[in-house]
Amino acid sequence: MKTNTLKQIALAAFLCVGLAACSSDDNNTTTDNSIAGIASRTSNLSTLVSALNKTGLTATLSGSGTFTVFAPTNDAFNAFLTANGFANLDAVPVPVLKNILLNHVIGTEIPSSALPAATYASTLSPINTTANAPTISMFVQKSGNVVTINGGPANKGTTVATADIDATNGVIHVVNDVIAIPTLVNHVVANPDFDTLQAVVTSTSGAFGDQSAVLSALNGITAAAPATLFAPNNAAFTAATTGSGFAVGATAAQVTKVLQYHVTAAGNVRSNQLTNNQSVPMITSPVQNTTVVLGSGTVDIQDSASNLARVFQADIQCSNGVIHGVQRVLQPQL
Repeated sequence: MKTNTLKQIALAAFLCVGLAACSSDDNNTTTDNSIAGIASRTSNLSTLVSALNKTGLTATLSGSGTFTVFAPTNDAFNAFLTANGFANLDAVPVPVLKNILLNHVIGTEIPSSALPAATYASTLSPINTTANAPTISMFVQKSGNVVTINGGPANKGTTVATADIDATNGVIHVVNDVIAIPTLVNHVVANPDFDTLQAVVTSTSGAFGDQSAVLSALNGITAAAPATLFAPNNAAFTAATTGSGFAVGATAAQVTKVLQYHVTAAGNVRSNQLTNNQSVPMITSPVQNTTVVLGSGTVDIQDSASNLARVFQADIQCSNGVIHGVQRVLQPQL
């Protein structure tokens, strides 16, 4: 009798230990609250999860680091596939898909509350496969609670549908469109400070004449043969086209020459590649040069009339070149 009682006590103790161990294992199970982990549990981000798996980016967005991800919904991916003639996600070449996904990722955490009215950020999408290649720029605007990327859907960008999904390695902002990798023209259109430049380049009549050939040339610039654009802001055009501005009364042909005098076919020339007194050939016919003037923390572009145009926004990186915003319209020999 005593032996049976001892056996029962021992069995009960064994079961208690086993149950406690199981309970401990259950308590040690942790939820993956990384960006990739949250996406995997979000039904309308399942295509994004498949895309991350296909491109090998799941490990990146589930690991250490700090990221901001603009996460396209399933409907956004479906629209992207249809618009680009892909039957399904597997039909998208992996390098293409990877660059598109990286164009939605910034290497720092940016909650919507930290966004200014307008800013540029660098995505993780490189312009080519060379080591340390520059990465594509993203233009982010905030008006009230509305966050717009690259000028919105009409400019192949998007707006944020759901902001600030917090993750252990950053933040997710859900978007309703796949963000196209922007071209030179896309980035000019996206920034309201370049609205007058856009108006001049897209003019087909009126004071600026027909500039459709210039627009066609800009749209024809490719990643294989990139260009650098010195983009005057709105105030610069106001100064050039009013009062005693040099472009007052310019003919359509002269406006064309002015526009061409802001583009160099010398390649994707970023600010750290500019040197003092460097002569930069522009695409005017015949070719006219500008001159780089470097100061203490400043970059100016000197035109044919020896005027200096200060660079106020450098290195807006596009798929087919780079933009440097300048505060003066460059004056060629007309």
